[in-house]
Amino acid sequence: MKTENRKEEFTMSKHRKFTPEYKAKIVIEILQETNTISEIGSRENISPKQLGNWKREFLDNAYRAFNVTKDEKAAKELVAATSNREQELMAKIGQLTYECDWLKKKCGSIMYD
Repeated sequence: MKTENRKEEFTMSKHRKFTPEYKAKIVIEILQETNTISEIGSRENISPKQLGNWKREFLDNAYRAFNVTKDEKAAKELVAATSNREQELMAKIGQLTYECDWLKKKCGSIMYD
């Protein structure tokens, strides 16, 4: 059995859990129809019924690749704004740290003169 390309985890109950990336790769292979579902299932040691379920779920949710909801768009904008604000604050921290160190140095030289 070929396992180097398989992305799976075993839980305490010994159920295999496949990554979404792995599932998508297998479903795309199914949709290309170069091999049958049975052949792919046999090769990957996954039941054809499970592969059919993945295919149906993939096709049922394919529209999401083209559909960005208002909430998702707002969340992406918030992340971008937060990232920009973080960069501004980090620059300000750097500037204030430099100024504080400079003032400490000047105060120290004045006290010891």
